[in-house]
Amino acid sequence: MTPPRTITVAFTGASGLPYGVRLVECLLQAGCRVWLLYSQVAQIVARQEMDWNLPARPAEVEAELSARFTAAPGQLRVFGREEWFAPPASGSNPPDAMVVCPCTVATLASIAGGLSQNLIERAADVVIKEGRKLVLVPRETPYSAIHLENMLKLARLGVCILPPNPGFYHHPQTVQDLVDFVVARILDQLGVPHSLMARWGEDREQAG
Repeated sequence: MTPPRTITVAFTGASGLPYGVRLVECLLQAGCRVWLLYSQVAQIVARQEMDWNLPARPAEVEAELSARFTAAPGQLRVFGREEWFAPPASGSNPPDAMVVCPCTVATLASIAGGLSQNLIERAADVVIKEGRKLVLVPRETPYSAIHLENMLKLARLGVCILPPNPGFYHHPQTVQDLVDFVVARILDQLGVPHSLMARWGEDREQAG
């Protein structure tokens, strides 16, 4: 499958930011163009989980991640929460797909309700209305009936609900192995080729 040309990725304040950062890295390595959005609470999670001071200014995040992942000029663009003139805010310039990773249940509820109170929610609303692929990676446990009803509502619209539940049949040895398992599943949903792990029935040499 041909990788989508443009993928919007959103970080929200749920636990699991290493999944989102690794996803951005893999998308850039695969040659995709990435539009990155992030919430204010994601900055707190970044410090807690990754000892990363995620800057408040999108331009600083763009420069830092572009350098870290050796992105081509213009390959990664980062937008602010209220940047309503950003490309993801309009159906006239939608991405090929969007991933909210990690996704808080509050963000999931807002998307299900079509609230569009910030750029993340609006971008997701655009992707749904334009019939593009939307993947939500909710990190919460246990799920309440409210959470499940919101997920069901979105799933019926064609949204992919992908909780970050790593498997163990590939005998993970490190935390990175567990992260890569989940990111591999997200990339599969996007149709982006990868060699993060062997597929079922293959050994790692065959997968690479």
